[in-house]
Amino acid sequence: MTHEVFNQPPPLVDYDVSADAALLAAVAREGAPWAVGDLHRLGKLAGSPEPQRWADEANRFSPRLVTHDRYGHRVDEVEFHPAWHQLMSVAVGNGLAGAAWTDDRRGAHVARAAGLFVWSQVEAGHSCPISMTYAVVPALRNNSDLSVMFEPLLASRDYDPGLRAPATKRGLLAGMGMTEKQGGSDVRANTTFATNAGDGTWRLRGHKWFTSAPMCDLFLVLAQTQVGLSCFLVPRVLPDGTRNVFRIQRLKDKLGNRSNASSEPEFDDTVAWLVGDEGRGVRTIIEMVAMTRLDCVTGSASGMRAALSQAIHHTRHRRAFGRLLADQPAMRNVLADLAVESEAATLLAMRLAGAVDRDEQQFKRLAIAIGKFWVCKRQPVVVGEALECLGGNGYVEDSGLPRLYRDAPLNSIWEGSGNVQALDVLRTLHREPDSLEALLAEAHAAAGADHRLDDAVTDLKKIVADEGQARRVVERMALVLQGSLLVRHAPPEVADAFCASRLGGDWGHTFGTLPAGADTAAIVDRAAPA
Repeated sequence: MTHEVFNQPPPLVDYDVSADAALLAAVAREGAPWAVGDLHRLGKLAGSPEPQRWADEANRFSPRLVTHDRYGHRVDEVEFHPAWHQLMSVAVGNGLAGAAWTDDRRGAHVARAAGLFVWSQVEAGHSCPISMTYAVVPALRNNSDLSVMFEPLLASRDYDPGLRAPATKRGLLAGMGMTEKQGGSDVRANTTFATNAGDGTWRLRGHKWFTSAPMCDLFLVLAQTQVGLSCFLVPRVLPDGTRNVFRIQRLKDKLGNRSNASSEPEFDDTVAWLVGDEGRGVRTIIEMVAMTRLDCVTGSASGMRAALSQAIHHTRHRRAFGRLLADQPAMRNVLADLAVESEAATLLAMRLAGAVDRDEQQFKRLAIAIGKFWVCKRQPVVVGEALECLGGNGYVEDSGLPRLYRDAPLNSIWEGSGNVQALDVLRTLHREPDSLEALLAEAHAAAGADHRLDDAVTDLKKIVADEGQARRVVERMALVLQGSLLVRHAPPEVADAFCASRLGGDWGHTFGTLPAGADTAAIVDRAAPA
């Protein structure tokens, strides 16, 4: 026999993805203990073999643009593999799109964020339209007529794909079109122009550079008017059933996120409705952006957790040099370091969801941007280190790690890159000084529990917030915020390892450099997939 398979780990299947001690405690703490049963049901589905196959197929067979039908009519449709629709159906059916906005239960947004955290570990690409559908609702409320018309369908748990008149569908999906080729994040440089048609609608003309999920039913779009940059709602299909002008020029050939179509649409006499005040488009659409930024934090925390689970599972079944990899001190330090990073990200994501649920305006205004900057920056390095734990096995597509690795940088780019987030934090500090007090109050809630955290809070008050040091300021804020959450809510071994390394300075420049004395075995045991 020349080919015998041994010393290979079994597939990580038939487990409960939601059986995550840090997540479950945070869900209860932030106000949604009632959601735990549904979360376990979703977690068991996420850990089963079939959704893992859907994830692979949805990315292996990318969306295809169909510009015309067989007769030459312009249709501008995007065809998806059936696996994509399976993933979407589960997400919408479990209320991960807009359902939280019509759920009166305390903790509805926390429950929804936890569900997104669990289900995104299966596949990240389809969470883009799910996130945008969730995020469009508060912005749409700036036009009460449109909100009354569309919000119930955006909050629906029925996944109803296909381009039809919105009122005839059981559920709707929404997207956004902000950036243009000449401006990117500088949306005030946009040239797409809107003209008042005089009948309650506007007509748009222009071209967008990066509009994801173009098969959605509705889009919030920024366009210039005589007054200034304004926000509009663009339907793909008009109320009478005719197609609106939404010419998809091409789909982007992206590094990752390949299951999800991203496009360049062109508007030419495209029908739209004004949302919010004319000339106040950025203020209107920023309500949507804040919610998608929250999902960037949750999605990055989810990606970290998925990679960590694979790393721990592999090393607990793989032997080298006479011992399991997970039992070797160097590897255990790496795994524990990754686990500390993952738990810190998870706690921050759930705390931000709780702030949305409780409408903590001052805190969430600053903390979401801080979380978006830091947690999304950490995802690529966490996934890269976790991939290395699998060695060459982690570098092949079958492991699923390459897909996680390709997807990892995206959340830092979506909804404003790192510098945009950092500068947004500085602007908030300047314009809304009460937001800093809200952040410091969160840090002070752990006062006296760990001297390294206390020292970091004191140092934070001394930082001068100038643009050249923006990233340093925001990084320090994020670490203080995570440290406070861990000291109050995580086991002592996790909190001590975080404070000693991230705040105390006793840390190297790579994962696996937790200081001597860290209880790495207990940390890894806590993070192991159940």
